[in-house]
Amino acid sequence: MISASNVSLQYGKRVLFDQVNIKFTEGNCYGIIGANGAGKSTFLKILAGDVPPNSGKVNISPGNRMAVLRQNHFEFDESSVLNTVIMGHAQLWQVMQEKNAIYEKPDFSEEDGIRASELEAEFAEMDGWNAESDAAALLSGLGIKEEHHYQLMKELSGNQKVRVLLAQAIFGNPDILILDEPTNDLDIQTITWLEDFLLDFKNTVIVVSHDRHFLDTVCTHVADIDFKAIKLYTGNYSFWYESSQLAMTQQSASNKKAEEKKKELQEFIARFSANASKSKQATSRRKLLEKINIEEIQPSTRRYPAIIFQQKRPAGDQILQVEGLSASVGGKTLFKDLDLFVNKGDKIALIGKDSLALSTLFQILAGEEAPGSGQFKFGQTITTAYLPNDNEKYFQSDDNLIDWLRQFSEDEKDEVYIRGFLGKMLFSGEEVFKKCNVLSGGEKVRCMISRMMLSGANFLLLDEPTNHLDLESIQAFNNALKDFPGTVIFTSHDHTFTQTIANRIVEISPNGYLDKLMTYDEYVASEKVIAQKEEMYG
Repeated sequence: MISASNVSLQYGKRVLFDQVNIKFTEGNCYGIIGANGAGKSTFLKILAGDVPPNSGKVNISPGNRMAVLRQNHFEFDESSVLNTVIMGHAQLWQVMQEKNAIYEKPDFSEEDGIRASELEAEFAEMDGWNAESDAAALLSGLGIKEEHHYQLMKELSGNQKVRVLLAQAIFGNPDILILDEPTNDLDIQTITWLEDFLLDFKNTVIVVSHDRHFLDTVCTHVADIDFKAIKLYTGNYSFWYESSQLAMTQQSASNKKAEEKKKELQEFIARFSANASKSKQATSRRKLLEKINIEEIQPSTRRYPAIIFQQKRPAGDQILQVEGLSASVGGKTLFKDLDLFVNKGDKIALIGKDSLALSTLFQILAGEEAPGSGQFKFGQTITTAYLPNDNEKYFQSDDNLIDWLRQFSEDEKDEVYIRGFLGKMLFSGEEVFKKCNVLSGGEKVRCMISRMMLSGANFLLLDEPTNHLDLESIQAFNNALKDFPGTVIFTSHDHTFTQTIANRIVEISPNGYLDKLMTYDEYVASEKVIAQKEEMYG
């Protein structure tokens, strides 16, 4: 068990937390949520002891061991991959180091023998003899092949290091596990492995993530940071989101009787509890929902962007035809012989193991890169809007946001009109006079979405559109694309985003491609598709 008692923290005049009291108990997984800048990662650092609060304290049950997913990818560069994982259990690692140092002594004394005996007992008690095999199993589960286990950390790629540090955090069955964005740089198979691991994990998990599917799968509770406080809710992220939206609707319906509101909420809880039984969540987690106090459900104070994609011109019947498209870089084939006939209203999720291949295809379709071979043609009525994964080149000037967005408006240049599109993405008041070259990653993506809405395009090209966005923006973006009547080709690591938008899946590889008219979950579960993928990837 870990708790925060009267924890307060402020930087200058900005108060992040004011007298926060919260308890995290064994057997539960807590998702920490909050708007960008609310202090999610900072609160994890307070719990981990990396950031001291101005007042209050963090209490951990005596004897409990905490493990934290570290974000410093260079801290263990001179250590082997396997040793880096074992270092996650600091006490075990210390015993191993002291024990080995004694055995390496040329003049082994009687005192050394007694101490070595004590260390061997501690080592056995901590299951030290299985440490290497357990660490190796974790690494393999997270996609780190055995050939890399004895390499130095500095020899690994960035996304391989992320996986090793995740293995380090979960090694040795810690009593309290703290994870900040654990799914970053993980593919769908590895995320599924981590979900299954955490569902079987019997101790306390506290996690920050922008992956809604991940939060929905593993979380028993949501801890919402708002108004400098943290409020605990039973249920996963979707339950919190949908119940808070329902409560907000009820709050605005002032003429509705209290009895009617309570009945509506009870029916909502019952419906959500029934749906939970169909997921990976255990029965005990479903029962948590059934015990919810109606008074727990409160409207959220979150501000959600108003993302609305309106077509200036509806598309005709000819949308996009791709014939024999191929691309390579440095002699390496990214994809080849791609044939696609895009139909009106298609919402295509583009997937593949190589993100460079996916981005290259988007750049080709957007007219920013030339294909190695093949051709493509949009219909005469088609107008496109492109959201690139790397948007840095769009923000090199020192224009303010109004002038930056105005340059993309073909017709209306009026400031009030331009401000309207910025306002939809929550840029208001003096914020619209910010210089575009000092924006954060999330602010840049929000500006790019304003640009897309301004264009009125009927065909959207989206390369990892949820990167850098908070949960509120992702949810609003998700809803907008579900409602969009035009055509979309997109790629995203967000499982829920892909599942709820795509009606067609196209997977590209250096050896060929698959094109299936189905949802993402159907694609992942299809035995026929799995067999075809194995053949395609060899």
